[in-house]
Amino acid sequence: MDSITLKCPVTIKAKVTEQLKKNLAAEIQENIRKADVELQQIEFHAKRMMSEQAKQDAQGLTALRQQIDGETQKRIEFKNHMTEKLKETAQLELGAEIPQGTLEQIVTVKVGDDLHTYMNAEILLEDGKVIAFRN
Repeated sequence: MDSITLKCPVTIKAKVTEQLKKNLAAEIQENIRKADVELQQIEFHAKRMMSEQAKQDAQGLTALRQQIDGETQKRIEFKNHMTEKLKETAQLELGAEIPQGTLEQIVTVKVGDDLHTYMNAEILLEDGKVIAFRN
């Protein structure tokens, strides 16, 4: 066998621009808004569920309250995390490169090829457009 076909990771990086910062901030703010809506829904449903549970089995109230509190706490932690990310986004320096994710490429490797070349592949974006390929 002289060659083999492999799936290799490709790191996607974005060059920080004002537009990217605006887009990231908008996405984060939308996530915060969704968390607020979920918190309101949890509170609304919690009252109804607690009332129904009290009618059926008062002993189950504590377990139900713990479950509701756990769900509420998850949303609050997520919201706090998103708020921190929003602060970090505002502090990004223009021109810096930040990771945006990973894709896969299919490559055919032959005897004698440098595998590290394929394993360290990157695509650099600027406002969504490819501006460079790196190995």
